[in-house]
Amino acid sequence: MLKKGAEGTTLGFDFGLARIGIAQGDLLLNIAHPLLTIHAEDNHTRFTQIDDLIKEWQPVQLVVGLPTHMDGQEHEMSARCQRFARQLTGRFHLPVFLVDERLSSVIAESLLEEAQVFGKKQKAVLDQVAAQAILYTFFDSGGVILDEH
Repeated sequence: MLKKGAEGTTLGFDFGLARIGIAQGDLLLNIAHPLLTIHAEDNHTRFTQIDDLIKEWQPVQLVVGLPTHMDGQEHEMSARCQRFARQLTGRFHLPVFLVDERLSSVIAESLLEEAQVFGKKQKAVLDQVAAQAILYTFFDSGGVILDEH
């Protein structure tokens, strides 16, 4: 993990099979903002859009939410998220951290309700706000760096 007080951008990912929510965070200020949702199931489209974001934002690290059950056991999506994180490492050669994303969707729904965003409008941004929640979890508690071996 980068040192406390380090500067730079972090991109956070809420990985899903049909959608990937992405948020942008600032390491120095420990703030995060929803950025966008990628609506694609094929890797070529996904990674083309992620490549564009990496070129635009120039992040110093990436964070991927790792789903687990409430008891801490692996979720059926855990292996897919780990694979996605390894693909990010291999393609972009940046440090990639895995962060427990339990309750990130619940937190995202709560944040959106607080902002008076409901229904279809909420569904449209839920994944990127979940990515924002993942970044806040990372900023608060750190994450586990993906083992590149």
